Amino acid sequence: MSDHSDEAATMIAAGDLQEFAPRGREHCRRHPSALTLQLRRLQPASELCSSDGAAGLVGSLREVTIHERQRESWQLRKGASDVGEEVDYDEELYVAINMVIWSKGSKTQASTVYKAFTVDSPVLQALWCDFTIPQEKSDKADVSGSGEIIEKCICILQNSCINVHSIEGKDYIAALPFQVANVWPTKYGLLFERSSSSHEVPPSPPREPLPTMFSMLHPLDEITPLVCKSGAGVFGSARVQYVADYTMRIVFLNTEPSIVMTYDTVQSLHTVWALRRVKPEEQNMVLKFSEQLGTPQHMATSSSLTAHLRSFSKGDSPVGSPFQNYSSIHSQSRSVSSPSMQSRSPSISNMAALSRSHSPALGVHSFSGVQRFNFSGSAQSPRRHSITHSPNSTSSDSFLVPETEPIVPELCIDHLWTETVTNMREKNSQASKVFITTDLCGQKFLCFLVESQLQLRCVKFQESNDKSQLIFGSVTNIQAKDAAPVEGIDTLLVLDGSGNLVLYSGVVRVGKVFIPGLPAPSLTMSNQMPRPSTPLDSVSTPSKPLNKHLAPLEEGVLLSPVPELRDSSKLHDSTYIEDCTFQQLGTFIHALRDPVHNRVTLELSNNTMVRIAIPEIATSELVKRCLQGVKAILPKEIAVQMLVKWYNAYNAPGGPSYHSEWNLFVTCLMNMMGYNTERLSWTRNLDFEGSLSPVIAPKKARPSETGSDEDWEYLLSSDYHKNFESHPVAKALRLDPLEALASKDDFSQSLSLDSSTLLFTHIPAIFFVLHLIYEELKLNSLMGEGIRSLVVLLVQLARDLKLDAYIDYYYRDYPALVKASRQTCVIDQVQTGFMHQPAFFSPEPPSIFQWLSSCLKGEGVQPYPYLPGICERSKLVVVSVALYILGDESAVSNEASHYLYKITSGQRKQQMEQDDNRCSFRHSTSVSSLAEKLVIWMSDVGFTLRDLESLPFGVALPIRDAIYYCREQPASDWPEAVCLLIGRQDLSKQACEGNLQKGKSSVGPVLSSDIPSGTESEEDEDGMNDMNEEVMSLIWSEDLRVQEVRRLLQSARPVRVNVVQMPEASDHEYIEEKENRLLQLCQRTMALPVGRGMFTLFSYHPIPTEQLPIPKLNLMGRAPPRNTTVDLNSGNIDVPPNMACWASFHNGVAAGLKIAPASQIDSAWIVYNKPKIAELANEYAGFLMALGLNGHLTKLATLNIHDYLTKGHEMTSIGLLLGVSAAKLGTMDMAITRLLSIHIPALLPPTSTELDVPHNVQVAAVIGIGLVYQGTAHRHTAEVLLAEIGRPPGPEMEYCTDRESYSLASGLALGMVCLGHGSNLIGMSDLNVPEQLYQYMVGGHRRFQAGMHREKHKSPSYQIKEGDTINVDVTCPGATLALAMIYLKTNNRSIADWLQAPDTMYLLDFVKPEFLLLRTLARCLILWDDILPNSKWVNSNVPQIIRENSISLQATELPSSEDLSLETLAQAHVYIIAGACLSLGFRFAGSENLAAFKCLYKYATDFLKCLSAPTASITGHYNLETCLSVLLLALAMVMAGSGNLKVLQLCRFMHKKTGGEMNYGFHLAHHMALGLLFLGGGRYSLSTSNSSIAALLCALYPHFPVHSTDNRYHLQALRHLYVLAAEPRLLTPVDVDSNTPCYALIEVTYKGTQWYAEATEELMAPTLLPELHLLKQIRVKGPRYWELLIDLSKGTNHLKSILSKGGVLYVKLRAGQLSYKEDPMGWRSLLAQTVTHRNSEARAFKPEAISAFTSDPALFSFADYFCKPTVNMGQKQEILDLFSSILYECVTQENPEMLPTYIAIDQAVRRLERKEMSETFELWQIKLVLEFFSSRSHQERMSRNPNRGLFMNSEFLPVMKCTIDNTLDQWLQAGGDVSLHSYLSGQPTEESQLSMLACFLIYHSVPTPGQLAAGGLEGSTNFSELLLKFKQLNVPVRALLRLAPLLLRNPQAMVL
Repeated sequence: MSDHSDEAATMIAAGDLQEFAPRGREHCRRHPSALTLQLRRLQPASELCSSDGAAGLVGSLREVTIHERQRESWQLRKGASDVGEEVDYDEELYVAINMVIWSKGSKTQASTVYKAFTVDSPVLQALWCDFTIPQEKSDKADVSGSGEIIEKCICILQNSCINVHSIEGKDYIAALPFQVANVWPTKYGLLFERSSSSHEVPPSPPREPLPTMFSMLHPLDEITPLVCKSGAGVFGSARVQYVADYTMRIVFLNTEPSIVMTYDTVQSLHTVWALRRVKPEEQNMVLKFSEQLGTPQHMATSSSLTAHLRSFSKGDSPVGSPFQNYSSIHSQSRSVSSPSMQSRSPSISNMAALSRSHSPALGVHSFSGVQRFNFSGSAQSPRRHSITHSPNSTSSDSFLVPETEPIVPELCIDHLWTETVTNMREKNSQASKVFITTDLCGQKFLCFLVESQLQLRCVKFQESNDKSQLIFGSVTNIQAKDAAPVEGIDTLLVLDGSGNLVLYSGVVRVGKVFIPGLPAPSLTMSNQMPRPSTPLDSVSTPSKPLNKHLAPLEEGVLLSPVPELRDSSKLHDSTYIEDCTFQQLGTFIHALRDPVHNRVTLELSNNTMVRIAIPEIATSELVKRCLQGVKAILPKEIAVQMLVKWYNAYNAPGGPSYHSEWNLFVTCLMNMMGYNTERLSWTRNLDFEGSLSPVIAPKKARPSETGSDEDWEYLLSSDYHKNFESHPVAKALRLDPLEALASKDDFSQSLSLDSSTLLFTHIPAIFFVLHLIYEELKLNSLMGEGIRSLVVLLVQLARDLKLDAYIDYYYRDYPALVKASRQTCVIDQVQTGFMHQPAFFSPEPPSIFQWLSSCLKGEGVQPYPYLPGICERSKLVVVSVALYILGDESAVSNEASHYLYKITSGQRKQQMEQDDNRCSFRHSTSVSSLAEKLVIWMSDVGFTLRDLESLPFGVALPIRDAIYYCREQPASDWPEAVCLLIGRQDLSKQACEGNLQKGKSSVGPVLSSDIPSGTESEEDEDGMNDMNEEVMSLIWSEDLRVQEVRRLLQSARPVRVNVVQMPEASDHEYIEEKENRLLQLCQRTMALPVGRGMFTLFSYHPIPTEQLPIPKLNLMGRAPPRNTTVDLNSGNIDVPPNMACWASFHNGVAAGLKIAPASQIDSAWIVYNKPKIAELANEYAGFLMALGLNGHLTKLATLNIHDYLTKGHEMTSIGLLLGVSAAKLGTMDMAITRLLSIHIPALLPPTSTELDVPHNVQVAAVIGIGLVYQGTAHRHTAEVLLAEIGRPPGPEMEYCTDRESYSLASGLALGMVCLGHGSNLIGMSDLNVPEQLYQYMVGGHRRFQAGMHREKHKSPSYQIKEGDTINVDVTCPGATLALAMIYLKTNNRSIADWLQAPDTMYLLDFVKPEFLLLRTLARCLILWDDILPNSKWVNSNVPQIIRENSISLQATELPSSEDLSLETLAQAHVYIIAGACLSLGFRFAGSENLAAFKCLYKYATDFLKCLSAPTASITGHYNLETCLSVLLLALAMVMAGSGNLKVLQLCRFMHKKTGGEMNYGFHLAHHMALGLLFLGGGRYSLSTSNSSIAALLCALYPHFPVHSTDNRYHLQALRHLYVLAAEPRLLTPVDVDSNTPCYALIEVTYKGTQWYAEATEELMAPTLLPELHLLKQIRVKGPRYWELLIDLSKGTNHLKSILSKGGVLYVKLRAGQLSYKEDPMGWRSLLAQTVTHRNSEARAFKPEAISAFTSDPALFSFADYFCKPTVNMGQKQEILDLFSSILYECVTQENPEMLPTYIAIDQAVRRLERKEMSETFELWQIKLVLEFFSSRSHQERMSRNPNRGLFMNSEFLPVMKCTIDNTLDQWLQAGGDVSLHSYLSGQPTEESQLSMLACFLIYHSVPTPGQLAAGGLEGSTNFSELLLKFKQLNVPVRALLRLAPLLLRNPQAMVL
């Protein structure tokens, strides 16, 4: 065939031609810096021209100067959406001088600029890159699951640095230590090619070449050299070395698979490498290697690179960029937190500290020893160092250059393939364009274009079986000037030498592309090159002979030639041409660029660009499916050829439209099988719209205007007519069927097939695959049209292959379509022999419905054949039925299920084992778990509700049944997809909230307080108006206690100073009196903020653009009656200095603690809140501490922390140190440790300069150390802290004031570090911790101070004479509490006995009574399990001597005694009792334990009475007040968060006492108690974990400050550490439909413990849950809400995440129920109750009443349109009633999704009654439904759970079944038996009976005549024989009863 006609035959029309200009260009013109562009044009542009082809060829421009043209480049990629769904648009990255513009858009949407960047120096390159952040290094710890986060970024390369901007908005600037020639994005990060400067080229002997390729895995990481692993080297093992070969250039880099292609400029060879992360042994190898080669004489020079790379972290960067150090410190993306980095402090080396990851330092300090290597297979001997050292020889450590550290490589390239050396290689044959393409059969090719030789070289490659490496095949060359991949349709576009565009698939030529509007190149220009005879001219080492490809595509049968375009008149007819703006004949294509999906840009010779789209391979779903199936089954070469032919036929210019696509496909396919479609009557009449297209021209054009008989016959035999005949309308109009006369020539000669065609031998395989696709389409009720089209083709093939079983099968499916008389084509016996009979072909047609039916009946089933990837639904249905009906759990577990039989193309005959496994239902597993497994598996494979709706209803029923069971009893932790599938919106919303990082954790809109607007102005600055009123009003609905708490805790309004003026007092005295009174009241006001912080804890989400409102602390007063202002600053009385400084600190903390941990806060916002006025500095200090406590301070940049600390403001330092430590609780974070150590002299080396650190800051730092090392038992820290408890006062007055608080802090910190470790303090036995603490507690000689600080303590203090004994008053509290924390909950008796209160008067006199409180508390905490909530236990802590001689708390007169000091005894008594009660508070913190509450309440009231008793003076008012405060705190701890009224009354009573003994500290205690009682507005409670107890000990230390600046015994800031013990435990049910909080009954089950057995209690939520570790499960109970079980035995994480997100538990009301708020007693729902018990009033169900049962709008509409009677109903009334009762049943049973099933069954039965079944599809479904309900598995489920289920209490199914039986029996009697008999005996039946006969055969599972004949039924004489013989055929008995009369030939034989 000549060259020319070949072209003509395969022309492909490209679609959508449009002019193209990069979108960024227009934006640049409008960009503000356009003016500067004009100025910069003058600069030379030589260095800007980007030379790489792959990153986008330099875009050409019209009307632009050369300079500008060089400065512009762009690249395109397929749009990626954030969600991951399919999007079809292009994204463009456009670079012009120093601007980068990122835009998105497509031909359907307008383009939008997404981001535009302008940088300072010209942009060399811009690219997209995804960086992966390994999970533990990132600060977003809440992204569950995946081990790494992907940061999508855009990178902009400039001369000296690279900017990286992530989509989230982070940006980094990384300085470059060398000139970069090119940057490539990889799977792991960026790859740099160093531009090799000329002086480097000859490597001088002493110096090794420096590496040329470097990687950077993240902008914060170091740039590290690339390592290369080449094949086996000189010594037979693979060499690993740095890539230092300056002749190697990267020409291409791909991410999936991750490969690099390089070009060797010396040898002119291309090489492919795999790029991967380096393995640790390779790192060592490289580093060792370089060490061994490092010989002394060139040691210093070889480390030059390292020095060079390092230099820029010291600031002298080779190309100084003003920001680089600043920016790298500023990027707040990652804080350094790995303990392995002691050596680097952020203040020392910026880059090092911010580096993302440091591998353990390998002791290697130089690059060296890497010389050029090559891999050519030619004879040149590789020049390499011979390595004389053995790898373990002593390395030259002594010569190492001290400053440089090794740079550890991170990526490695492995050699994969090098092209073979041919003798004709030219020097410069570097590939200008490389891409990977896939052919139509999924084979992958790596193609590279060598422009100098006009060749495109394609290498086929594939993954090895174990997926570990790629295997490369042979090279094929295609002549090409340019090429581009068309990914969307797996082809590539080649611009050949003569300027034609040719489409290839892999290396197979598909055809020329015809571009409407561009003339064919042959018109306008002569061929520069003679066209080679075949596109494959030089094939090197072909793996298989290529003659298949080379055969020209000869079958001209298919296509008539395209009319010649040379005819100019034709040219102008084309409608396309008029639209084209450029129709000058001088244009031709000269390059291709920017391929995206199926679009590509053509560059024309006149500098314009045009974007074209290459058409799809198929658009209709049916054709796509069939093509996929046929492709999967044919050998690859044939499949490609078949697809190529189809593609040409389908996309010929002026090709078919969507509708006729199927017809074209059938014709094309049958032609390829050897049919003559012209002669076959039904294919001849297939209708192609636009059938005058050149593709399939009609045989003869009919000129006659008048028409002829043939036209009428044509109409009669058309598909349209046939469809119309079977149409219901035709039946309704009773039209007589018109028969077309059989045309004469159809039968005169039989048609035969041409056996030489492409697919002839594969007909059986193709037929079988199409049959499987037919079965697959049956499972999608939306594909009905497609099935009908497909069955016609299948019948024709089945008839020609003489497969009677199949014909019978299709007849039963579509009786109306399959007529008896159709043409057959004869296939010779001889030819049949040539056909491949595939192994998988089965003579019995596989039927999915039949398979399911057998399963349901419990008969044996064969594996069902399926095509992987095509018959996915069949697979899904088969597996789910196997699991749910047969109960086989292994069905879903593995891929190769034995219920399925995979079909692939090259299949050998494999014995299908005939294990006729009688599938019985297995009893082993519980049913619910089967349903559960099924539902979870279905959602895993991506099955959704929409898919379920398109499944036919019979097939879907078992799945719906499983869903119904799961909906009743779901598990709470199922993923969102499962919950959506089972229709539990409450759960799916829960799951979905769980996955979001929500800013707002509260429910719905947070309602502000409901206060009339008039009072709002004064109300809103008290700092308590962000509480969630909605939830609080549900928790405390009876009274206004919340308003009362607000009133008690507000400190923003002036207090009322009510003093009556005595007559004798002068005005001045009266003013002074008022001010003194105000001073008293202010003691209370200043104590309020701590309590307010507790009340408002975590209740607010700040707006990042506004400052946090901090309510002001108001210390003014108002005096009635005139409301005059009273002010302390008037100078009339003495006010202590700095009185309010701690109060405002607390005020700042309270404001900061409002911020919820889930808020979105960053460093900038924290700094932005810094106040402008110096007076507010204390508040800001408190604010910082609060941010630490709620975890946000970790986001503050290290820079700012240093900034704040260097200011030297004492409060700020305290707040910051405590905050930072609390945020890093228990992490041993090195950076924070350094920060704290600077403030603790004991942790600094003895020689260091003495820093003047304020005492309180030291205390805070010590506690900080305790927090950071909490629970780690870190030896050094413990040792230092132990010594610090007894730190002696220094000589020069240092450490002399407030020593108690320092000692206490050291004790608390020591306790935290060794928290709960008890006797197993590993490695500390030599420190004798307990003994030392005991000594600190009881006194004795001071031990000699060991350790590094002994020098400091040589000389004693000049002020304080302590002698050499321990000052117990200072050291006792700290030591006591340290013991308590170290032995916390260990029940260690021996230690506890040390803490026993002394039981002799003599010893009692030695102990401060206050310390007895601490000792008792410590003893009880150690003996944790002995604490019992009753007064007997409390009193048992009091020693006998006190019990016998003390005054009882209620006594009125004093007993007299001589030898006992009554005062001592009384004080000891109250303190011991207070200590025992406090321990009771700790033991039952947050539990709301009733016994504990009663016991504590009794003691509290006793103390209150005692205060007013006459004996109070002995005990001392101060002591009693302290004890009362302690008791109040204990009570509040037990009832934390509950808002208990009795405790609230006590607190209010104490609030009112302001005179006398009541000082600041007591007020602080009382209001802390009040705050704890309403912790977090009732959302939080206290935990009793070890860590919480430690925090509470710090916060509630029972010695309260005397005045507001008193920090002598205990630092006030520690009062806020209670936050660390607070945990969210409020469970708030939220109605999922209305999204409002509501009441719901929940049942909480406790695990059994040693004190009580497993128990359940019912709570009305919203409620505080008990501590989670005590619970076994939580259930939301019916009957009003859907049940929901949260099982805590699997772990508490799910519930914890719910609670931490505001405790929102979504619940859903059941049908017909009202919420508890609307109907508290459940009476109103009773109406609904009567309706649900099915009585006669189902008829009386009014559609209007549906709203009580459901909120689904679809059901409302159904009720409206289908259930409401209209005026003249007539016959329709019955249908309406039926619909009403169906709707009613669905809604009350709560399965509205069954409504369509009911209606479908009803409609099908009616159609059968009217005998209008043209296809038996629905009958099959009804049969499956009936079989499901009678199946054994279903019966067993029913017996377990009799009253729930689908269709349960309805007569509907039995009635339907009965109707079908009757209809079919009537048909039999009315003459159906005749046609049935003739069917069974194999004679033709009359046409009118065909459809009813098919219904009968399907419904009664009648075997085919063939099977009957094989069964040998002829000789049967009586019924019993038939029964036996039919046993094998699985025919039900009821069917046999109907068949017996026909088979036995005498009806009388029925009587046995």
